[in-house]
Amino acid sequence: MSAGDSDRRVAVVTGAARGVGAAVARELSARGMRVVLLGRELGSLREVADGLPEDPCCIEADVTDEAAMQGAAQSVAARFGPASVVVANAGIAQAGPFAGCDAAVWNRVIAVNLIGSAVTARVFLPQLVRTRGYLLQVASTAAFGSAPMMSAYCASKAGVESFAQALRMEVAPEGVGVGIAYLHWTGTDMISELEEHLVLRELRRHQPAPARRVYTPARVATWLVHGIERRAPTVYAPPWLRVAQPLRPLFPYLVARVARRSLARMSAADLHRVSGVLGTGGRADWDAGGSAAPTGPTTPPQH
Repeated sequence: MSAGDSDRRVAVVTGAARGVGAAVARELSARGMRVVLLGRELGSLREVADGLPEDPCCIEADVTDEAAMQGAAQSVAARFGPASVVVANAGIAQAGPFAGCDAAVWNRVIAVNLIGSAVTARVFLPQLVRTRGYLLQVASTAAFGSAPMMSAYCASKAGVESFAQALRMEVAPEGVGVGIAYLHWTGTDMISELEEHLVLRELRRHQPAPARRVYTPARVATWLVHGIERRAPTVYAPPWLRVAQPLRPLFPYLVARVARRSLARMSAADLHRVSGVLGTGGRADWDAGGSAAPTGPTTPPQH
């Protein structure tokens, strides 16, 4: 993103109403890009936009709604021109045992995190092909080793990793880059609620001291934007996670060892006490109609 090009380049960030998405939007805008903030909470998107130096565009849309997202992509192209950068960041989480989880909630996590990422890529790929642009898929270290009581979130993050890896090979001949961002403990409202989750709290406690550190969304955003600038195939937040990649075969065993001890100390009441959608953004998605949990294209545009 050279100074000569940045004033003509357009970046779209999904899940931009708060947390990492909002921080990435701020960082990209500060570096001169025209930023489009996309999410389910128009009021929160506008609050983020008010602090940006450039004239941003706020679009209220559900990433699982194919028709709404096609409309969003058309609006971006009409107002700013084709997107050069797309950050597929929108995501929600749910905690609790799978057997006791509301099926609609579980399905909604998969729909937003995995299907929503695919829809985002699908509607913006024609623009990225025109600009020979870059798509950054936000994943998580949840893809490294699945934690109990977070089955939908972990499955969705493993899914987006595989999706992005496959997509990368498909679009490389057209000059489009695809990166995967692996986020660890990040100080969002979702993570603050996970601290009440006994199993995850124990998993974090048994990690080495550097691995237990929680990073601010602003700090994570600087790492992600640095990766965007380099069109990196992988972005690690924090960067030391890179050395953990070769150790991934060990993680499921380590997680299982700690989790078994933690689960053995939990009563049935404890298991259900930590159940439900996590974070302000997740509850806002649910309140906005997440219970519909669309499984395919829908017609009316939402948020």
